[in-house]
Amino acid sequence: MRIVQLVQLSIVAALGVAAPAQAGPLSFVDVAAPDINCVFNTTCTVTVTDSVGTITVSPLVWTGTARLQSRTFPGAAGAPGAGKTAYEYRVDLTQAVSDGEVPCVTDIAVDFGAVTKLQYNKSGPLDDVYVVNKGGLGTIGLYAVEQTGNVITFTFNQPVCAGPTPGTGHTSYFFGLASEYAPHAITAHVSVPGLDPINVPARGPAHGGTPLKAPVAPSGLRAN
Repeated sequence: MRIVQLVQLSIVAALGVAAPAQAGPLSFVDVAAPDINCVFNTTCTVTVTDSVGTITVSPLVWTGTARLQSRTFPGAAGAPGAGKTAYEYRVDLTQAVSDGEVPCVTDIAVDFGAVTKLQYNKSGPLDDVYVVNKGGLGTIGLYAVEQTGNVITFTFNQPVCAGPTPGTGHTSYFFGLASEYAPHAITAHVSVPGLDPINVPARGPAHGGTPLKAPVAPSGLRAN
């Protein structure tokens, strides 16, 4: 029995697994922008699809534009993330302006479903979430990631705030995770202290559908 368990754990570590949607904390690690691409493509380059949802508030809170950016890209044959989709998010208040008490975003919640664990930082156990804190945009990372059922809440390690003039507000780093399911339109919930949760268009996994199939690896490569 012990041998069988060890073999099963080895397979999980090699392939990455989709953890059932659950209640509790998720792990997250810091990564660099070029390195994370290698998890999803053997060439270490990826083609992304971006979409932007406006975080709409009263002009008494802030003026200008606040955005939630959703970014997705597929895992290619031969890469550790083959057959999976990477989902990245970024809260951008660089163009939001407030001349009074500075309003901020503290966390966002996304209907994501089961997370596929992968090795993002090249060491230790498989990871749930990664934060691109080198080689990319942003200055603010994560303090905690919690999953309750299908909903994952990402809490920032400091508030993402509007600025006194355009271009002086904050933006988070991109943070991401993987799923077996293809993207579709969802509504994320953005928290600003003192306001009700704000509904913002975003993209997340269509986790009620059919999982993606791993692409066939080119000759000489094996799809993981």
